[in-house]
Amino acid sequence: MTMSVEQAGLTLVDPKAYAEETRLHEACAVLRGESPVHWVDGRPSYSPFWVITRRADIMEIEKNHQVFRNSPRPILAPAAEDARQLEQGQMLRTLIHMDDPEHRALRPIAADWFRPKTLRALRESVNQLARRHVDLMAERGEECDFAADVAVQYPLQVILSLLGLPESDFPRMLKLTQEIFGGDDPERRRGETPEEHLAVILDFFAYFQALINDRRANPTDDLASAIANARVDGEHLNDLDAAGYFVIIATAGHDTTSSTIAGGMQALLQHPDQLDLLRQQPELMQGAVEEMIRWTTPVKAFMRTAVADHQIGGVTIKQGQRVLLMYPSGNRDETAFDRPFTFDITRGPNRHIAFGAGVHFCLGAQLARMETQALFTELLPRLQYAEISGPVTGVASTFVSGLKQLPLRYRMTAPAPA
Repeated sequence: MTMSVEQAGLTLVDPKAYAEETRLHEACAVLRGESPVHWVDGRPSYSPFWVITRRADIMEIEKNHQVFRNSPRPILAPAAEDARQLEQGQMLRTLIHMDDPEHRALRPIAADWFRPKTLRALRESVNQLARRHVDLMAERGEECDFAADVAVQYPLQVILSLLGLPESDFPRMLKLTQEIFGGDDPERRRGETPEEHLAVILDFFAYFQALINDRRANPTDDLASAIANARVDGEHLNDLDAAGYFVIIATAGHDTTSSTIAGGMQALLQHPDQLDLLRQQPELMQGAVEEMIRWTTPVKAFMRTAVADHQIGGVTIKQGQRVLLMYPSGNRDETAFDRPFTFDITRGPNRHIAFGAGVHFCLGAQLARMETQALFTELLPRLQYAEISGPVTGVASTFVSGLKQLPLRYRMTAPAPA
């Protein structure tokens, strides 16, 4: 049975749809074709909003940050959560919650750490971590859960090492990240109540407050110290903003890359012609990584609020109304991509929008590309054979989601002598 436009719109407020790639893309295709700027009335669970599904419209809104603002609600959340935050104030404020001039003042604190010059200095340590995780995959024998054992662990170590956190704290950071991003997923969330969700945020704050106090008392040369000791207009960030800065770096800094790596591996195995091509022509790796990012689009959506009437795609968005930018849909837009449902590592130009655009373009985009390229550059020459050996499952989340399980059976060669 063909999905109606109304059903397609309501699919986007069902977290389970984001773990079911086929259903999500079917809904987006219906909307792109029949109602690319579509009003979704998800009441009583979700407050109404416009969903934007075409790449050009998404880009127009992204670049018009004067009219379309991140505050007060930058992500899709149930109406009860929206009401709670408006009543109690924003507990968790990160860069994605901020607009200019505040965003412009705070973004540079970490921006220098993700510029090409700085990342070039990190390349060898990233390569070493990639090699280490490929070695660990080989040591496991001939089976592993690639999502949980490799794709999650490797980027986690990269970003938390950059922050300067001790390795003993990595499991705690992983659990908190999965709880905060997986609040809609029964296997990830801490509990059912708003109080239990709030407890996750408070745990983050407690951890990072202790870190801030330590780095201010004992400055070091890591990113954590740079954030803790940053000054805006001569003053340190207040405790909530500093902790929020740590939260976005420590969580989005690895979870999105994990989704790209796991989904990229799945795509290569499901498209063996592309895997063979990449083996034969490793110089295609950079383009392959861009296609993996387009294909997986780990950040599914951001929300903006209009502060003035504005016309998009022939529809007037009224002041105060919200718009949901559907990045997976923009990255499958038939008017923007040739054969958008084909995984093609030679695609070029690949103008995907997985990292957003405008002033909120992803801070860690270049690091994510470097990590993904390093992992597959290490892995593919040693991977003699691989197949998906069990059920593949995804995270149910309307914000950041990717594969939760990717069981593999494989054969690998031993590492080359040092």
